[in-house]
Amino acid sequence: MMNSVIAIRGLHVVRGGRPVLPGLDLEIGAGVTGLLGPSGCGKSTLLRSIVGVQRVAAGTVTVLGHPAGSAPLRHRVGYQTQSASTYDDLTVGENLRFFARVLGLPLAAADEALTAVDLGPHRDTVAGRLSGGQRSRVGLAVALLGTPALLVLDEPTVGLDPVLRRDLWELFHRIAGAGTAVLVSSHVMDEAERCDALLLMREGRIIAHGTPAEIKAARGAADVESAFLALVEEGVA
Repeated sequence: MMNSVIAIRGLHVVRGGRPVLPGLDLEIGAGVTGLLGPSGCGKSTLLRSIVGVQRVAAGTVTVLGHPAGSAPLRHRVGYQTQSASTYDDLTVGENLRFFARVLGLPLAAADEALTAVDLGPHRDTVAGRLSGGQRSRVGLAVALLGTPALLVLDEPTVGLDPVLRRDLWELFHRIAGAGTAVLVSSHVMDEAERCDALLLMREGRIIAHGTPAEIKAARGAADVESAFLALVEEGVA
């Protein structure tokens, strides 16, 4: 618990009368942690629970020593959803300044966030004219406003080409290296090797938790995808 950024106990979430998260117990630490699993397995629901915007049926989620979603976490947790969090008719700089005002932050925070994601040269570019990778960076910059201690990213690399995905993962590690814990979800298994720690998820349950090397070694697998498939087969058996 002392080194945990996130501590989850008995988390139970029901949606549409169906259990989505059937009682999770989990701890997540510093660095870049990847939450990997197929679409629809409950990744977004878990992230929403951590951020504090998901109604839960039972259990507790503690983030940085406080209940998820509580007032002390307002400026300490950054969250990037799958949907775009920018206004296409505003410039990049205008978007960041708008969200800084909403959060009650000084306008200098907008410039700091843009610099962190290497978007300073695009400050005056209208957001609707940006490439997919640049738009992802704007969303990341919004999540970074206020220099959060925890950054939660829901499928930030979806739809991007391999070069842009690589660049974003390098950025995630730079952010983590500066002291912010990063939790990022993905359904692309080849991104697993880019993480310091992994959570493999299937049907609302965490079926493996450890470093990529530990997860592969535990199943004698050459890659994380093979280890994931072995775990699934064991569960079926």
